[in-house]
Amino acid sequence: MEITAQILNEIKPLKQSNSLEDAKELFANYPITHFPMVENHRFLGCFAEQDIQTLEESNSLITNYNHLLNVFFTDEKASILEVLKIFADNDTNILPVLDATKNYKGYYDLNDILDLFATSPFLAENSETILVEKLETDFSMSEIAQIIESNNSKVLGIYVSEKKENTVQITIKTITKDVQEIVHSFRRYDYKIISSHEDDVYLEDLKNRSQYLQKYLEM
Repeated sequence: MEITAQILNEIKPLKQSNSLEDAKELFANYPITHFPMVENHRFLGCFAEQDIQTLEESNSLITNYNHLLNVFFTDEKASILEVLKIFADNDTNILPVLDATKNYKGYYDLNDILDLFATSPFLAENSETILVEKLETDFSMSEIAQIIESNNSKVLGIYVSEKKENTVQITIKTITKDVQEIVHSFRRYDYKIISSHEDDVYLEDLKNRSQYLQKYLEM
């Protein structure tokens, strides 16, 4: 997914000639967690709002606090998933974008990137979501895709959504006319079904057997 069209330049970065008061005013005017600092197109880092607000010498130059700069950024070629990871890792809602020569090009806004991701077929297509679990050493992406496609269904996406000890949970998005057949196929391949699905005959049978056993024990 091409995301460079989302690069913004509406908020101008700080410069070394700016004062601490300038930085505080910018944070007061814009709802962002960080402000990039750039000099002659070279990205120097980002000041966090929570750091700036603790400082008191408002007339001093912002360069006196360069030790507070956080250096995180992305490049023009990064994918949307890579960009989202950098947003999350740095707990920020603004992400500087650099070109191949490390010059500042602008920034991504977290809301814009999330909105773009929400329109991707992975999320926007009318589909079924299946969550399965298996030993980490026993599962394979190719096997999962084969199970889906052998049931005349289409894979929209597969990713490892959780790891616990020696097992993994895999989230699958699929376009299918019969999710139950896929669920049954996964069980035949010894995958544990974590997600719930309407009209799951297997689970309904287990429930009925459990109720029957409970009544028997209470006799």
